[in-house]
Amino acid sequence: MDTMNAMNTMTTQTWIMIGLVAAIALIAVAAYLLYQRRQSHRLEKRFGPEYGLAVEELGSRTKAESELKTREKRVEHLNIVPLAPAEAARFTQAWNKLQGSFVDNPKGVVAQADRLVRELLLKRGYPMGDFERRAADISVDHPGVVNNYRAAQLIVARDQRGGADTEELRKAVVHFRALFGELLEVSEARQQTETVSAKQMVAQS
Repeated sequence: MDTMNAMNTMTTQTWIMIGLVAAIALIAVAAYLLYQRRQSHRLEKRFGPEYGLAVEELGSRTKAESELKTREKRVEHLNIVPLAPAEAARFTQAWNKLQGSFVDNPKGVVAQADRLVRELLLKRGYPMGDFERRAADISVDHPGVVNNYRAAQLIVARDQRGGADTEELRKAVVHFRALFGELLEVSEARQQTETVSAKQMVAQS
């Protein structure tokens, strides 16, 4: 009788342990799925249209999210810096000058715009590798305009083959301008310092 009771007790404890293990496994699965949903939501929110484009190109959300996370990690290791106010002013003046020359020299202006954007990217700290890598890096912090960059580059490539008309070249400049404008991030600390210094000079005078 005692042996029977002991076996029943062991059986009950075994089932309790199995139940606990199953409950823990279910909780772990639920926590993982919740984490995945939150990650998906975060990536969709951060990358916007770029998220959908990655899914379309790579064929699945899992592959797309892996690619986008890889981009994030790569850009985290880059030294992306804002521009000093003087540098931002120089780039702005250079852009205004080339844009004003479009009517007289549309092909030359598009080539200049491409070079100026590359110079600005380099100044901000983006590596000048192949175009697709540049676009991927830009998409991390500027997902809203990276497609402008892609569209502009397609027109540049078409122009190099002699297949872009003046209207397409105008669109290329517009696309470059969208990216250029967003990349003109100026150091707030330096802006504030210069503002304070200007106020002090006025007060002293």
